[in-house]
Amino acid sequence: MVRRPNPLGILLRAAQCVTLTDVLQKRGSHAGLVYYASEKLERLGVRHAFSTRIGGISPPPFDSLNLGNPSESPVQDDYDRIWANYGKLTSSIGCGTEPPLRVHQVHGGEVATVQESEDFDTDCKADALVSRDCERAISIRTADCVPILLCSGDGRIVAAVHAGWRGIVAGVLAAAVERMLNIGEGTAAENLLAAIGPCIGKSAFEVGPEVLAEFEGVFGDAAPIERLPDGKGRADLRRAVRMQLLGSGLRAENVDSTDRCTVTHRDEFFSHRRDRGITGRMAAVIAAKPS
Repeated sequence: MVRRPNPLGILLRAAQCVTLTDVLQKRGSHAGLVYYASEKLERLGVRHAFSTRIGGISPPPFDSLNLGNPSESPVQDDYDRIWANYGKLTSSIGCGTEPPLRVHQVHGGEVATVQESEDFDTDCKADALVSRDCERAISIRTADCVPILLCSGDGRIVAAVHAGWRGIVAGVLAAAVERMLNIGEGTAAENLLAAIGPCIGKSAFEVGPEVLAEFEGVFGDAAPIERLPDGKGRADLRRAVRMQLLGSGLRAENVDSTDRCTVTHRDEFFSHRRDRGITGRMAAVIAAKPS
């Protein structure tokens, strides 16, 4: 069962969400690939990356570091190119060239667990993966939704989470944190580290009144939304994720984020909303630290 965020915990921590002081850093490889990384996770020795669209081999409209195909679109990239792009990304962070483990993302609240040395069903329906297997990287894909990477204080338990507005409402992030705590003996939420990757920004994410109501149902008066005169509004997914991390027990100083907007920064990112569905996918990749 998915555990929804605690509204009281969110309200108590809301004041800590005002100022963003810890930002992701842009990194590059010798092959021209560009990605973003958290200095906190790097200092811990946790291999990870939030990809951009830069440095791959895919042609337009998937140019160039495409890591997935749009669903329900007749325009598709060749999967040989996609797997080659994954290899470029994973090798640049020291994870070899094998594609990372992934799931069939459904914008829900389910969490998949990767067991060491056991087969993993990459077709399972979930929006988060938790792993302590240092031999295999895990990943989620995005094209506007929020990618979140987490690790335990020792780096030996990691998670990759895909959170659009539906996933936020479904509590996928809190469920992933809970799974990490359950499989890690002695692991405490206050010692977890998190990095929030590039996603659609508030100014670009106009939504209907039904979405605003869903956010108010989860966050109450602290809902990170802005209502417009026509009844629609804007939702701040990045802020919502940060609030949920703090509401799950993480400390504000253990969370990195970014101001990069996938819609606005066209040269860096794919965007489902901006490109009307015909676009590529970024990926957030992470691997547990070896014992």
